[in-house]
Amino acid sequence: MVNFNGSLRSQSDSKLTVNNRGYKYGDALFETLKVVNGKIFFWEDHYFRLMSSMRILRMDIPMNFTMEFLESEILKTLEANDLLHASARVRLNIDRGEGGKYLPSDTTQVHFNINAEPHYDPFYTIDITANCVVDLYKDYFVAPGLLSGLKSNNKAIQVIGSIYAKENDLDNCLVLNTDKSVLEALNGNLFLVKDGKIKTPPLEEGCLKGVMRKQILELLSKDINVTVEEASISPFELQKADELFITNVIKGIVPITKYRKKEYGSDFAQSLLVKLNAKLRLLS
Repeated sequence: MVNFNGSLRSQSDSKLTVNNRGYKYGDALFETLKVVNGKIFFWEDHYFRLMSSMRILRMDIPMNFTMEFLESEILKTLEANDLLHASARVRLNIDRGEGGKYLPSDTTQVHFNINAEPHYDPFYTIDITANCVVDLYKDYFVAPGLLSGLKSNNKAIQVIGSIYAKENDLDNCLVLNTDKSVLEALNGNLFLVKDGKIKTPPLEEGCLKGVMRKQILELLSKDINVTVEEASISPFELQKADELFITNVIKGIVPITKYRKKEYGSDFAQSLLVKLNAKLRLLS
């Protein structure tokens, strides 16, 4: 069952029309949520990121788009799919409906749809036997700026980068911006560990304003034993790092095991994951 503007429909009756602006122009935003037993992980951060992104795209925010309303619609969708008491991956989509060319015919129109699917790992874990081999994706580059960091439906680089990774037997790729700084992975933010110092690219460089990125930075800020810096990462630094790891809300922390000829450990990532799960227990 899919939720269209509050109305639950079967999958077979939930097709968007070819005139939907999200389909025609990428005039849409989305949030990917992890929900376990009806608890939306970091829901407040997701909600405020969505509201901020809607303002950047000059979408009129409906009066009823409160945090409580959207949460209730998400839970209603989960219940309709027998996932309210399970682990699930939810996608909340926001678009400007239909009509117009580049200029919407009705700039006040805002629609939403929600779909959910089972996700069989309710906890954040690190499989130390799993490989995550990466390389740079250099066919196309991301422009610096906050617009590049939105969770919009314009994900061409992530799509073709994922195809490139598959064709080259890679598990992921690292994306560069037009200044040739390392920006992020195809599906999450990037952190670099070197001699007790942690670096992650700043949002102004064009990386995703990740919800998990925010959680990790908050955890690191409380650790007096590490220094945290939001700063550019050059490709040269990757091979000098002690650890590299990727963060996103669905998987939590994913250690990179190999970049070209350099192999990495995951001790710091594993210790950080313990703190992340402890934070989640406090929020539950």
